[in-house]
Amino acid sequence: MAELKYDKNGRLLFTKEMKDEYTILLPMMLPIHFRLVQKVFDHYGYKTVLLDTTDPEIAQEGLKYVHNDTCYPALLVIGQFIHALKSGKYDINKTALMITQTGGGCRASNYIHLLRKALKSAGFENVPVISLNLSGLEKNSGFKLSLSMIKRMIGGLVYGDILMLLNNQVSPYEVNKGSCKKLVNKWTNILANQLNKGKGFGVKKFRKNMNSIADDFSKIKIVHSNKVKVGIVGEIYVKYSALGNNQLEQFLAGQDCEVLIPGILGFMSFKVDNRLEDIKLYGGSHIKSLVIKLLLNYIEKIERVLIDAVKRSPIFTVPLTYKSTKSLVDGLIGYGNKMGEGWLLTAEMLELIHAGYNNIICAQPFGCLPNHICGKGMIRKIKELNPNANIVAIDYDPGSPKVNQENRIKLMLAIAKENLSNSASQVKPISVDNNATALNVSELPINT
Repeated sequence: MAELKYDKNGRLLFTKEMKDEYTILLPMMLPIHFRLVQKVFDHYGYKTVLLDTTDPEIAQEGLKYVHNDTCYPALLVIGQFIHALKSGKYDINKTALMITQTGGGCRASNYIHLLRKALKSAGFENVPVISLNLSGLEKNSGFKLSLSMIKRMIGGLVYGDILMLLNNQVSPYEVNKGSCKKLVNKWTNILANQLNKGKGFGVKKFRKNMNSIADDFSKIKIVHSNKVKVGIVGEIYVKYSALGNNQLEQFLAGQDCEVLIPGILGFMSFKVDNRLEDIKLYGGSHIKSLVIKLLLNYIEKIERVLIDAVKRSPIFTVPLTYKSTKSLVDGLIGYGNKMGEGWLLTAEMLELIHAGYNNIICAQPFGCLPNHICGKGMIRKIKELNPNANIVAIDYDPGSPKVNQENRIKLMLAIAKENLSNSASQVKPISVDNNATALNVSELPINT
């Protein structure tokens, strides 16, 4: 068994010897995206397990070791890890954990320290924790991010976006239930094989694969019916994670809804673009600005490929470009408001409304102040601009019963169904030019 080693600060390291012996547990957030990323890890010789558990006792497990004033996502992720270690499924002497560390103003950068404290309290202090970060915050000899590995991971996230987008739009109407799921699994395997061969993440290959994915989804036999269209926004973990939002997507499917969730590519653009906004607001290096612009331009090229692929069929709702989404909040909320999801959360609500998904659930995790400001705090203003916008903010925390959350959502859906029965009451989608660089919200028509 690998010898336990510590750094000068007493941090347990994940060593080269551990790489061959240890299983690394990963928290689940985006099922399609993370399975592609997991296959990249596997290709590089890491033995990984994605934790897709949603047991109700996970939150209670987290509460034993994390203060209840801490961010709800931290409580859940830590609770899920400890729940897994206690399950008996894993050899705790040969198990490691991996968690992201952003290095920004969000308290997510401190989750790793909370996790180590919780592990010690639970008697698992010999379980190493790996920091997944691009900021050089923590290093381990047994885990290193190479440029080729990062490219493959980004490719997995990009492909995850188009698969999630089209699956959500087609699956509610499929004639043969399970057709979309089979197609997602088929493409997950195809893309994983390509990525692991060092292919699939160039712009030309993105275009070829995404066009084929869109064509495959357009061939699935469907029957159109009037369904309530619901958009989901919020803090990134609670927005996407079934554990974080009490299986929200599954619940909405059971209510005969079509669901749209903004992809991760916009969030990636947002995080890169924030560096430019910092330079505009506070000054900075010209060279740094140039590098950031080049990176942002590359992401925009990929985004354009995705949009063009979705446009291949008239049955699909085409997402806006990042620039167009950003332009929606010009004059409404400052671009310096960038902690958590920042102004992007407000922009995503407007984007959903203008795409015809005027029924929106804003997932609010306890302890995430930026989301309460940019989410719930902006609903009144958004409704002033779009009076028929039907938005509900749902609080997710250990003390919020699932039945209460679902009852509030059902009330929102009751209003949505009433609006759906009267076409004159529906918010009409607004055409936004995807080539736009600026769009003032004050110029948008107000729906009545």
